[in-house]
Amino acid sequence: MARMFVEGDEVVVHLSLRERAAARRGDVRAPLGSVSRVTVEPSWWRALRGVPHKGRWTAGTRCIGTRTYEGGSDFVAIRHGRPVVCVEFRDPAPFRLLATSVATLAEARDRARAISDRAPDPDTSTPCRQPLPVPEEDDENTALDQRRSETE
Repeated sequence: MARMFVEGDEVVVHLSLRERAAARRGDVRAPLGSVSRVTVEPSWWRALRGVPHKGRWTAGTRCIGTRTYEGGSDFVAIRHGRPVVCVEFRDPAPFRLLATSVATLAEARDRARAISDRAPDPDTSTPCRQPLPVPEEDDENTALDQRRSETE
């Protein structure tokens, strides 16, 4: 099973040989300084977003590989029925999210805490992942803010 940990100044997802073959890539690395939030998702399927891009997806069993969506791409190595450690990133990280399953909820919390404690500036305002931005809403909010400032 994939393991996520901090090595030096990077968050690393170490894949087994079988997982490397399924994901069609080696270990995943992202800069620790880009960590924006670390959360635990008890429901494995909630860690998934976007559409499968490269990897192996067995419905209701496991998902390993890259998923893409309008805001970027995620790397997941998750299994059905297990809690997931989710690490969100800011630019210039290669992924917006790294998500890996762990055996128990207690282990997931411990692993998330270990990563969060080593990250230089994680957002701890809420234990939940943030919703994905919707470009149409961002454009409307910007236009509304501009109209308000012009009338003031």
